[in-house]
Amino acid sequence: MKLIVGLGNPGIQYAETRHNIGFIVATCLAERAGIALKRKGYQGFYGVGRVAGEEAAILLPQTFMNRSGASVAPACQSLGVEPGDLIVVHDEIDLAFGFLRIKLGGGHGGHNGLRSICQDFGEAGYARLRMGVGRPPMGGDVSGHVLSRFNAMERAQLEKYVETAADALELLLQKGAQEAMNNYNNREVLT
Repeated sequence: MKLIVGLGNPGIQYAETRHNIGFIVATCLAERAGIALKRKGYQGFYGVGRVAGEEAAILLPQTFMNRSGASVAPACQSLGVEPGDLIVVHDEIDLAFGFLRIKLGGGHGGHNGLRSICQDFGEAGYARLRMGVGRPPMGGDVSGHVLSRFNAMERAQLEKYVETAADALELLLQKGAQEAMNNYNNREVLT
């Protein structure tokens, strides 16, 4: 069983913000696979089915970003998911909008959602799909930036960006991390 977690904040006020791109990508992947994210459990909404031929659960924690681990850790335990079978999709300010990066393991890099998962799950060896949302202008408020809505240029390209991220997740599940990294890392995916 694979577990794909889209990170974000619950509530309509956060629905279309940069911080919720993990929710947006995970929801897109679920729709492609015909998985309804309507089950309530693990302090989130989830669904189970097949994604790219693999048995998988997709989870949207409803704990707010900085408490994501309180949802992810019990889901992993209950579903029997090992660190190598966990994929977390999240926003990344160190990547420009239009870039994504697949990464295996590592620290939290200051991301509160990843920090919470590492604390509660006790493992850092899981895969991450880092979705670029860029940094605020010099001296700008990072929190305000990630909690703001996408600008007009980003909104015009968001659907393609999200669909490409779902393609990357499917390749990650089908062919493994190395193949997915070779295909998607270090290049703009909107060109």
